[in-house]
Amino acid sequence: MIAGIYNLTCEQGTTFSRLIEIEQPDLVNDPSGQTYIEYSLVGYQARMQVRRTVDNANYLVSLTSENGGLRVIPGIYENQIQMFMSASVTASINQSGVYDLEIIDAEGTVSRVLQGSFTLIPEVTR
Repeated sequence: MIAGIYNLTCEQGTTFSRLIEIEQPDLVNDPSGQTYIEYSLVGYQARMQVRRTVDNANYLVSLTSENGGLRVIPGIYENQIQMFMSASVTASINQSGVYDLEIIDAEGTVSRVLQGSFTLIPEVTR
């Protein structure tokens, strides 16, 4: 799976929430790869980190399925991941950077599904 590029904008000090839907080409019914179908995330975990630069040793924020920052949403649509940061978490972020979002299946196979820039818009009202 090749990661898609999606640039995120986060307003410091506000609640941040994005719903991501993972899809894959339907090569069985459309060999041209122009049609997409849901990519089932049943049994998957997710993780995401924002860092100032790719090479930076420290992260600005880390979201995982375990800490509640990322949720693989069960139900009708099994291909959704919700990114979530409370207002207090976004208030603690003090600079822009880059991020990627990975999924991990039950066997431990890791796939990067999304990556891009993370632009922080500073808060004025505190």
